[in-house]
Amino acid sequence: MSQRREREGSTGTVVVRQTKTEKKLARPQLYKVMLHNDDYTTKEFVVEILQGIFGHPEVEATAIMLHIHNHGIGVAGIYPYEVAETKVGETLRAAEQAEFPLLCTLEPEELGDAP
Repeated sequence: MSQRREREGSTGTVVVRQTKTEKKLARPQLYKVMLHNDDYTTKEFVVEILQGIFGHPEVEATAIMLHIHNHGIGVAGIYPYEVAETKVGETLRAAEQAEFPLLCTLEPEELGDAP
């Protein structure tokens, strides 16, 4: 709260009025974690990544994998920046350990992108 002082009349009386300052919290910027199709990473591995790192159930993970396979790119998840960055790192490390060239990137979510 802030205070505002006003002088009233010629009596020299000071009136103190308190006004509320409203704070609006903005939603954090969200980022889409994108998986890119390639000719070497197996479909089974992509499903494992979608289940293990992104927490999708098998049926949903398979549907996302097929979308990535058919369209060349797909959204694995949408998160605040720090979480998205962590998911990208985990995915890239898992792909490297499995010797797959799976590409995983992040991009800001546009306002109209939300499901």
